[in-house]
Amino acid sequence: MAERLLTLFACGDVMPARGLDQVLPYPGNPGLRETYARDAMTYVGLAERANGPIPRPVSFSWPWGDALPVLDAAQPDVRLINLETSVTRSADFAPGKAVHYRMSPENLPCVTAVRPDVCALANNHVLDFGRAGLADTLRALARAGLAVAGAGQDSASASRAAAVPVPVHPDRGAAAGRVLVSSCGTTSSGIPPGWAATVTRPGVNLLPGLSDAAADAVAERAGAVRQRGDLVVVSVHWLIDAGVDLIHGHSSHHPRPVEVYRGKLILYGCGDCIDDYEGISGHDEFRDDLRLLYFADLEPGTGRLAALRMVPMQARQMRLRHVSAADRRWLARTLDRISRPFGSRIEGGPGGALELVLGT
Repeated sequence: MAERLLTLFACGDVMPARGLDQVLPYPGNPGLRETYARDAMTYVGLAERANGPIPRPVSFSWPWGDALPVLDAAQPDVRLINLETSVTRSADFAPGKAVHYRMSPENLPCVTAVRPDVCALANNHVLDFGRAGLADTLRALARAGLAVAGAGQDSASASRAAAVPVPVHPDRGAAAGRVLVSSCGTTSSGIPPGWAATVTRPGVNLLPGLSDAAADAVAERAGAVRQRGDLVVVSVHWLIDAGVDLIHGHSSHHPRPVEVYRGKLILYGCGDCIDDYEGISGHDEFRDDLRLLYFADLEPGTGRLAALRMVPMQARQMRLRHVSAADRRWLARTLDRISRPFGSRIEGGPGGALELVLGT
């Protein structure tokens, strides 16, 4: 029997905060301190003006919409999301920030609805409500049984990789070991320097800069716990040479190029996935209402990419829905155009998915 492939699901930013938090069953305080809006319901109003009324309260699974059956059909071995919000009811707004994201801890079933194996937290919103808000977030995720990477009570826990055992699928052969997920960020992605975790201070896994030494340090930490058959996933593209198997890029508000480098997959930016941006005008040519679900098939042991399938979605009424044929073609053309400089071609595939053409 041929060795089975390992399927990893990844998506862009998951932000069930602000307006989305208000339409879920247990909304928190809607107060904001933004130049544009002082009440999170402002974003609900924008979405409703764009695409019609949103029932309230919506179910916890509502924001994922048509994505959930897609995930159930794909049966990925590992599910990875970038959870870009504080999970807290704190009112301690972090100073010096223009935008703050928080969701009520009681609304966390919205996140568990997609059954993530790891929530990456090294982003510029997880400390939007201070270190008390981070502590609330870590407690809420732990109570929900969700593994995290990229933030913690100190630098050791923030930099520690989350180990996901690969389950055995009766129809796919033997298990392939584990997937080790590390999450890290830089100040260039908007993370304030003071958010860095230290030996004595909670925070995020903040890299000191974009250097070979920083890349080697991340790879070394992952390699220290790597066992035979393990695959390593992180989120900074220049770590591939240091022994990382897949790069999960995020924080871009629309999909960025795809590259296969020495057989390993780099997702430069997965775009948005779940948020309350619907109806916000400006830069409409980037079509940030269109989203992608990424399914990467990897060779166990080597981590080499065997296939990449991307399922297009559209955010309407704060819910992911299947896209039209025209929007699917637009996404395929756009992703193909921006990926060609990296040696990648994207084409339409079966069932309305997009596929990376390998061997070009």
